[in-house]
Amino acid sequence: MKIHPFFVGLMLAAAMALCMLPVPCQAEQTVTLCLNYPESGPYAKQGLDQWRAAEMARIEINAKGGILGRKVEFRMYDSKSNPKVTVKNVTDAIDNGKVKMVFGGSSSAVAIAAGNVCKKKKNLFFGTLTYSTTTTGEAANRYSFRECYNSWMAGKALADYLRRHFQGKKFFYISADYTWGWTTEASIRRFSGTEDKNYHKGVRTPFPSKDFKKALKIARREKPDVLVLVLFGQEMATAIRQAVAMGMKEHMQIVVPNLTLGMAERGTPKAMEGVVGALPWTWKVPYKYNYSRGMEFVEKFSRRYNRYPSTSGASAYTIMYEYKNAVERAGTFAVPAVIRALEGHKYRLLKDEQLWRAFDHQSVQTVYVVRCKPADEVVSDKYHLDYFEIISSIPGRKAARTRAEWNAVRKAAGKPTSLEKLPGE
Repeated sequence: MKIHPFFVGLMLAAAMALCMLPVPCQAEQTVTLCLNYPESGPYAKQGLDQWRAAEMARIEINAKGGILGRKVEFRMYDSKSNPKVTVKNVTDAIDNGKVKMVFGGSSSAVAIAAGNVCKKKKNLFFGTLTYSTTTTGEAANRYSFRECYNSWMAGKALADYLRRHFQGKKFFYISADYTWGWTTEASIRRFSGTEDKNYHKGVRTPFPSKDFKKALKIARREKPDVLVLVLFGQEMATAIRQAVAMGMKEHMQIVVPNLTLGMAERGTPKAMEGVVGALPWTWKVPYKYNYSRGMEFVEKFSRRYNRYPSTSGASAYTIMYEYKNAVERAGTFAVPAVIRALEGHKYRLLKDEQLWRAFDHQSVQTVYVVRCKPADEVVSDKYHLDYFEIISSIPGRKAARTRAEWNAVRKAAGKPTSLEKLPGE
């Protein structure tokens, strides 16, 4: 049957119109990631740096074609440093946002909560700022990775300094009463030889807290040589300022096991002067050890935000690139394949070589011990942020738990000594 040319034209026009309509595959031109970070609350300073660095990485990655040709988008949530809020956030991100990966957090309780949701939903999670040993210890699961170091590693690094300078001296601990506080205190006590709580006393403070005068008065009565403040974020800054106002720094060395730039900044240059702590990265590291990519990151971040990046920002930035690289090695966004591409992988970005350890998903890396500089040196810096002098370091392989130590912790917690199998294994 011969078709009239008029109808042929109509059919061709209709076909062309259909081709121009949006089709489902166009939704695949982007990939959505979830950043669950403390936009508000006591850890908001650390959260802001996570967003800044992650956004910078997102823009860079998209400018170079995205991940497997897809542009990266964020679905962002305020964790409020609250595990219950985090469960709601991450559940919504996966169920309704269809995110391929979740990262962020400045609380170990939050990281563990996010990791548990991702395990249940078979999604991928990266802990950005979670220092409790529990995160990749008792709470470790196949779907969760921790990019930063942990309290065990910080304790190992600080132990050498404390033994050299305060062997046989009296310690006192003021610790936040939640998972990070418990495991950090336990690590410092173990490695510094101050496990006798009758002599090396301590108090636990509720989280969150805004006043530490009562705990500090108890510490002052004990007259310790070393005051260990196992506090984080705004809480640490408040406690430091109150301790200085009470004249305590004149009589004891203050140690903050897990320091960040934001914490030091909130503490103020004068209050932080001489305080000793540990961290996995500071903006001085690339310059001291000549890491070119790290220097490039610091300078680009500084130009964009008029300040130096913190540990929290460095971790968020690194996670973005490590996720991108793992997806591209796997050749797919499928979570099991990406997990396998990460496990046992060595990487180098802002510092020296790091390793995604296969059996617990801890990033094994160099740990640095720092002392806060004199106030006049801090304020003479163009951003008033030159707080840290690196006084020692320890390689990741010496700082991290061994497999035998990890196995023992898992057995004590009634957990298997290997992470669960992935679908298809």
